[in-house]
Amino acid sequence: MRDRTCIHRPQYLRLAGAIAIAAGVLVMPGCEQPPAAPAQQASLSVVVRPGPTTWFAGPNGHASGLDHDLLTRFARERGLVLKVAFADDGESLLESVANGEAQIGAGGLFAGGAPKVRGSARGAQAGATHARVTQASIAHADANDAAALSWTSGYDAAEPVLIYNVDGYKPKRWDDLKDATIAYPAHTGIDPLLAGARLAHPGIRFKAVDVVSTDVLIARVSEGAIDYAIVPSRDASAARNIHLDFDVAFPAGPRGDFAWAVAPGDESLRDALDAFIARLRGDGTLARLADRYNAAPDEVERVDAGVFQDRIRQLLPQWRRTFVEAQAQSGIEWRLLAAVAYQESQWDPQATSETGVRGFMQLTADTARGLGVADRLDPRSSAIGAARYIADLKSKLPARIAEPDRTWLALAAFNIGIGHLEDARILAQRNKLNPDLWSDVRKMLPLLADPRYYLAAKNGYARGGMPVAFVGRVRGYYDILLRTQSAQPPLLQASLALR
Repeated sequence: MRDRTCIHRPQYLRLAGAIAIAAGVLVMPGCEQPPAAPAQQASLSVVVRPGPTTWFAGPNGHASGLDHDLLTRFARERGLVLKVAFADDGESLLESVANGEAQIGAGGLFAGGAPKVRGSARGAQAGATHARVTQASIAHADANDAAALSWTSGYDAAEPVLIYNVDGYKPKRWDDLKDATIAYPAHTGIDPLLAGARLAHPGIRFKAVDVVSTDVLIARVSEGAIDYAIVPSRDASAARNIHLDFDVAFPAGPRGDFAWAVAPGDESLRDALDAFIARLRGDGTLARLADRYNAAPDEVERVDAGVFQDRIRQLLPQWRRTFVEAQAQSGIEWRLLAAVAYQESQWDPQATSETGVRGFMQLTADTARGLGVADRLDPRSSAIGAARYIADLKSKLPARIAEPDRTWLALAAFNIGIGHLEDARILAQRNKLNPDLWSDVRKMLPLLADPRYYLAAKNGYARGGMPVAFVGRVRGYYDILLRTQSAQPPLLQASLALR
């Protein structure tokens, strides 16, 4: 059965625009698959706090994110129609689940209330997860809201971190914050992780703020509207190249587990979700999905991200049509092509390197000739040629390789050549790693510069660290473009029509 994800409750339709304006996160209202499901088909209702790693608009304009991917998979496996509503804030989310208006609450929620370990069904790992959550939940400020709910085992984790405006004072420890006010997202279960700091530092004012997304708090700190906030580390990492005037000061509490709230009395659903999480943890799927959304864009330096955003405003408008045309001819998403072009030439069609690669996409003479690009300095020809090349590289990879690994591996081949990429994939297999995962192959690529490895490789020596850095930087730029640039018509027109 194909995925059916529908958005209901009209008041939530206003939320997408508010988030896009306030925090740079766009959540598409509407149904991912318009045709109605058969009347007899059962459904699964979820209420969500959107965010840059949990639930947001992906490259194709459809919903994406760790919570989205997991819950969509869960619903699909069980033949359920996934019905999704977006909460106005954390309190309304918990109320919706507690009142039975939704079966599941999701989106960056630390497990709340007093969850209990329910036997061995979820395995030793999951039991340990619940033990940590239970210990952390003793002082839960939202205990009244959460007590009626049950919570799944943890599917991801993060530590709370203190963030500050870079134009202000950077505290090094809690003692530097006497009489300061620190905001944190209310009704998200983060309170127990802060209990130790609150007890040890009564002079600090901790202020719970109910916001539609943690990204809103980060934006307010970056803008200087508030001095300090505490947010999950993964949200701070995802926002570091979007909101440029904040930084992390220090960890604010112990690591906590993210989980889903389940409506009271629905123990069978909770247990099914626990079994689902345990299975995906056991086969590596959970770690792979978490890496997809939680990988920090550290390869893009903060100052570089600032320059990049300036050039998005100043230069990208004149090249957008070129990238969109290249997408139409190749199927490669235009924002990814724009990210590749920026990494290669900073969008300078006359760029020439010391090694002889030239133009917008820095094509070699041989590659350009093979692609039929007569003039490497013609930005349109260069962009279309490079897009077709990336599409061809993707087609040469084994069909079993899923996205986004397929794209990252193709980009590595774009940088170093498909032969050297295959050598790295063989090395991964020999070292009992997965040759179809970029996170594993990227560990092997630098070994191609070591004679202990490249002498036995089919294609010999390669500067394998270069594609690792290349893909990392492209991913960083691409993330910024996804957060700041909309998909092109007709996709954009369709989304606007739904508002």
